[in-house]
Amino acid sequence: MTQDEFNTFCATLPHTLQVVQWGGADVWKVGSAGKNTNKVFVIGGWNKGSGDFAISFKCGEIAFEMLRDAPGCRPAPYLASRGMKWIQRTSNESISDADLKDYLRESHRLASLNLTKKLQKELGLNQG
Repeated sequence: MTQDEFNTFCATLPHTLQVVQWGGADVWKVGSAGKNTNKVFVIGGWNKGSGDFAISFKCGEIAFEMLRDAPGCRPAPYLASRGMKWIQRTSNESISDADLKDYLRESHRLASLNLTKKLQKELGLNQG
């Protein structure tokens, strides 16, 4: 998945916001513009050393255990070392682009669960 494909896909998910921060990374958040309660669900940036576009995403415990040692994946730098369940996909050896989109949808859902119940309701997220 190229950087453009990544950003185009993330923009299709409901109530997402993009910021460029942390050394030029594309950081995607779920929430509401103008509110300071948005939650990061995916980070796209360059994989230091290889020059490839790497994508770090939030995941559940089972997915984390499955992917942490899979070829082309690793626990996401800085995030996983702090006990968070985040995986970084550095190549498509184990996760195809189609599967990656499913993981990104789930990451979006997981992050949205950390919004306040009131904001989730306002945005129509997780209502059922």
